[in-house]
Amino acid sequence: MLQQRVITALVLLAILLPALFYGSPLPFTVVVLVLMAAGAWEWGRLCGFGQAGSLAVGAACVALCLGSWALGWLTQPLTVLWIVGGALWVLGTAWLLRAGVPGWPRIPAAVRLIAGVLALWLAWLAVVQARHVGINFLLSVLVLVWVADIFAYFAGRAFGLRFTKGKLAPAISPGKSWEGVWGGLAGVLVLSFAWVAADAHWQAEVLSFYSRMARQGWWLLVVAALFMTAMSVSGDLVESLIKRSAGVKDSSGLLPGHGGVLDRVDALLPTLPLAMMLTSLTTPL
Repeated sequence: MLQQRVITALVLLAILLPALFYGSPLPFTVVVLVLMAAGAWEWGRLCGFGQAGSLAVGAACVALCLGSWALGWLTQPLTVLWIVGGALWVLGTAWLLRAGVPGWPRIPAAVRLIAGVLALWLAWLAVVQARHVGINFLLSVLVLVWVADIFAYFAGRAFGLRFTKGKLAPAISPGKSWEGVWGGLAGVLVLSFAWVAADAHWQAEVLSFYSRMARQGWWLLVVAALFMTAMSVSGDLVESLIKRSAGVKDSSGLLPGHGGVLDRVDALLPTLPLAMMLTSLTTPL
């Protein structure tokens, strides 16, 4: 299993890194489009579709992405879209986590299907727009999610249930603790201040997400970092809730040793549009 995980990770990095750092955003746009198409195919399976139906769901997601690309949305200000998408993510996540696993099947099947495809499309649009803004900006958002996850894991392993009596969401993801969440929050706060200092020291031509928030006030940087971390954790919990309702461990086996694409991007689905929303509301892109 470990060997599989390592090989899969190396293959993904060999594809993603050259695409990310290529002079034009085009290769990265295409690579992420393929990943989102795969995620939409997985979503179709989680919604109970067979192979043909799931492929149709993937095709619908690709059509949405290509349509917005043809309309020139990849480089246009989309403040209203980010506000609406961000609000839906926050409200929908709050409702889902409160309703728990039994609440998911109560949502009409068509609504579940459409919501998933739109979430993947919105995340694709957000990550591609972030790449157009600049690599430093995009990486600062991606690393936020990874640091939150890593710090949460180790803090949970070291301090889980030492300061609290109950787990974070035992019916959804029994392995997560409040101590892990606090560890993730602490890690992201350290990351955000360090990145702002690095931007200033190296006089970054493209400001990171953190520097853009800090320019409006240090209080906003702290609030944004905490909010983004909370939504990162929530995105992970939402996918766990859906998989538990569907009775599966992984969204698919497309990534040997890592599960499926949705298993790897669940925390990014809400954070990418929300990062674009906060940035659009505070600083011009």
